[in-house]
Amino acid sequence: MRLLLSLIFCLLALVAAAEPVATGRRGMVVSEHRLASDVGLDILKAGGNAVDAAVAVGYALAVAHPCCGNLGGGGFLLLHLPGQGEHFLDFRESAPAAATAHMFLDAKGDVEKEASRIGYRAVAVPGSVLGLETARAKYGRLPREKLIAPAIALAERGFILEEADIRLLRAATRLKDSPAATKIFSRPDGSPLQAGDRLIQSDLARLLREIAAEGPRAFYEGRVPLAIERAAKAERGVIAAQDFARYEVKERAPIHCAYRGYDVYSSAPPSSGGVALCEILNILEGYDLAALGFHTPESSHLIVEAERRAFFDRNNSLGDPDFVTNPIERLTSKSYAAALRAQIFADRATRSADLAQARAPRERLETTHYSIVDGEGGAVSVTYTLNGYFGAQVMAPETGVLLNDEMDDFSAAPGAANDFGLVQGSANAVAPGKRPLSSMSPTIVMKDGKPVLVLGSPNGPRIISVTLQTALNVIDHHMPLEQAVAAPRIHHQWLPDVVLAEPGALSPQTRRRLEEMGHRIEDHAPFGASEAIEIGDGAMTGVNDPRSAAGAARGF
Repeated sequence: MRLLLSLIFCLLALVAAAEPVATGRRGMVVSEHRLASDVGLDILKAGGNAVDAAVAVGYALAVAHPCCGNLGGGGFLLLHLPGQGEHFLDFRESAPAAATAHMFLDAKGDVEKEASRIGYRAVAVPGSVLGLETARAKYGRLPREKLIAPAIALAERGFILEEADIRLLRAATRLKDSPAATKIFSRPDGSPLQAGDRLIQSDLARLLREIAAEGPRAFYEGRVPLAIERAAKAERGVIAAQDFARYEVKERAPIHCAYRGYDVYSSAPPSSGGVALCEILNILEGYDLAALGFHTPESSHLIVEAERRAFFDRNNSLGDPDFVTNPIERLTSKSYAAALRAQIFADRATRSADLAQARAPRERLETTHYSIVDGEGGAVSVTYTLNGYFGAQVMAPETGVLLNDEMDDFSAAPGAANDFGLVQGSANAVAPGKRPLSSMSPTIVMKDGKPVLVLGSPNGPRIISVTLQTALNVIDHHMPLEQAVAAPRIHHQWLPDVVLAEPGALSPQTRRRLEEMGHRIEDHAPFGASEAIEIGDGAMTGVNDPRSAAGAARGF
C-alpha cells in the first residue's frame, strides 16, 4: 500500500507546477497560489505573526487567485495564539435585506436553475474585507498598509500567468458576459489570456489602496457598494449599498472535540464543517482504524457509514445560529456517537433513504484554503470563497471585485438541490441577513496545548472528507504529512447515496467487497486541495496538495 501511495503521489506531483513541500523552524505558509505564499512568508520574516501573514495572504489571493481568493466573498478564520487560546471569526456572506425565501422560484413554484448561481441575484453581502481587517485589528501587530502593499503591487504591476493559472481562468465561462471583467481577464482583442501574458488589475489596485488608507469603510461605504447596487438593479439583483453598511463579523466559539488524545478545533455554524468533522471522528474513535489498515474494505466501510450519518445531521439540523438553534452539544457528544455506532452493520451498507426520505444539499466547490504557522506558536487556518469558480461571474464597473454567488448555498426550496447536490431543509432557507450553511472546515489539531496540525481544503461538501482523511492518515495511519495529503480520497455525503472514489483510492478487491456490502461506488477526478502544516520537535513541514497546481508551501 505504501508503494501504491508513493506512485500516486508521484503522478499527482507531475501535475503540480510549484514545490509541494517546505520545511522550516521559524515560519510556514501553505496556500493555493505560489505568489500569495511568498507574500505570507515575507510578512513572517518582517516580524509579523501568523495573523498578519494570514491577512496579507488573503489580500494577495484576491489578486493572484481570482477564481477563489476574493474581496467579494467571505469565509472563516480559526486561530490559536499562545496564551490567548483558540478564536473563530465568521465573515461568511449574508443575504441582502430584500432577499426572500422564494426569490429563486418562478411563477409555477419551480426553481430557476441559474438564478442563484449566475448574475446579481446570486450575490450575498461580502464579508472578506471586514473579516481580514477584524483579524488584523484584534490579533495582528503590523499596520494595515504593510499587509496590503504586496497585493497592491501584484494588482498594479501585474504578474506573469503560468499554465496552472490559465487552467483556472478557462473555468470562467460566463465572465465574457460582464464587460468590466472581460476588460481584465481577456486580451485587448477579446481573446482569452494565455500563459506568459501579464495580468494587470488596475481597478482592484485602486480599491486596495483605498482600503489601505481608509480601512474597511472604503469597501462598505461610498463608491463601491453604490456601484454594486447600480449594477445589481440593472440586472434584477436585490443587493443594496445599505446591506454593506449593516454587515458585521461574528466571533464565535470554535467547535472542539477530542480524538485519540488530540484536541481538534474547527469551524462553528454557520459552517457545518466542525460539527460534521467531530461527529465523524467520535464515531470512528470506537474502531481501531490503524489495525484495519488504510482503505481496506473494513476501514473504508466505516468511514463511509460515519460520513453518511454526519451528513444527514449536517443537512437537516444545522443553519445560521442567529436564526436557528443548532444541537451542537448533542451532535458532537460521545454518547450520540456511540448510539450511531451501534446502528452501523459490520458487513453491509446502510441505505441513505432509511435515514430519512429526502434528498441532500450541495455546495459549490470552488473555495480556497491556506494554513500559516509562526515561530512563536501561533497558527491560523483560513478558508474563504466566492462559492462557484469566479462566483456569480459578475463585476460592477470600476470596482475590480468579482462577486460571490453565495445565495446558492441556501435552500432555494425544500427538497431542491443546489449546484453541489446538497438538498437542505428549512433551517437553511433564505432570509434577510441570514448566512448560508457551509462545509468550510478550517481546522487546528492540538496536542498538550500546542498545535501539531493545521488543516483545511476547498471543494464544497468534500472539504469535510478531505480534512478528515488528512487527519486520519497522520493520526491513525502514521503517514508522513506529504503522503497523508497526497493519499487518494473517498467521499460520501448521505445523498446522493454513492461513494465517490479518486483514482487509486480503492483496490479492485476492496471495491468489489464494498459493492458486495451494498455500497454504490463512482470513480471521481481528484478533489480538494489540502494545504496542511505539521509541527513537531521544533520543526515545521508544510505541504501544498499536489492536486493544486498553482499552490506552494514556503517556510524558513
